Amino acid sequence: MKIVIAGGTGFLGAALASRLSGDGHDVVVLTRQPSHARDSFRAVHWDPDGGAGSWATEVDGAHAVVNLAGQSIAAGRWSAARKQTILDSRLRATRSLVEAIRGARTPPPVLVSGSATGYYGPRDDERLSEDAGAGSDFLARVCSEWEAEASRAATPATRVAVLRTGLVIERDGGALPKIAPPFKLGVGGPLGSGRQYWPWIHRADWVDLACWIMRTPQATGPLNATAPAPVTNAEFSQALGRAMHRPSWMPAPAFALRLGLGEMADALLLSGQRAVPAKAERLGFRFRYPDIDGAFAAMFGTRRNGPD
Repeated sequence: MKIVIAGGTGFLGAALASRLSGDGHDVVVLTRQPSHARDSFRAVHWDPDGGAGSWATEVDGAHAVVNLAGQSIAAGRWSAARKQTILDSRLRATRSLVEAIRGARTPPPVLVSGSATGYYGPRDDERLSEDAGAGSDFLARVCSEWEAEASRAATPATRVAVLRTGLVIERDGGALPKIAPPFKLGVGGPLGSGRQYWPWIHRADWVDLACWIMRTPQATGPLNATAPAPVTNAEFSQALGRAMHRPSWMPAPAFALRLGLGEMADALLLSGQRAVPAKAERLGFRFRYPDIDGAFAAMFGTRRNGPD
């Protein structure tokens, strides 16, 4: 099958493209930097402005489109201009893909579009399945508008599924290489109170879930891309310390995080969501790494990978 991935050179997109290519699919990555592409897939330049460009011919006749495009939310302190860029980059890329899908003679049967558990806003220990309402902070607004833009692609010919992704963990990228260094030095520990929930997922499960959605017609609308057992930040820190055989008792004070990161500290580190993958599990998806200790053990080599 031909699968088009927008934003396919990043931490998640590259892993998904490699899996799909390895499974024998024809993978096309839409990217602003084709030089970053790998030999396992074909890179096509795009610069999404809200409309369909010459790259749209790749969408016509594709079996699936995956939308992961957007500026990183954690690449720098949030100024007003930075926040606008975070929002605009997602809306313009999604709008461009929707226009390409709606204009295709043979539209793809499915669009899998990115979002995040930030959709729910800070929710303390409330258990959140996909039918929970949206929050009201900046990230919730970004996710709400992002999802609404993607939903415009839904027609009798095209199914739309939205991945509300939590904290994706793997040793070679994402948040973990930023989180782990204090633990290596023996000064790791919870952030702030540690009571905030961190909805996490192993990258292998995230890739499995994205592939499963493409081939599962019943998977529509929002799906939480999170492990079945969300943990608090304190529990996450303890599990990471165990896997690394390092202490995990040294807290990072909330005021220090706010001083260094501003608004971003509260949104990304000091609050969270107890999101669960209710819809995926109900439809039969099975996680390789349902618990945090098993996920870290697989990464750090203290236990063999995967389930029995």
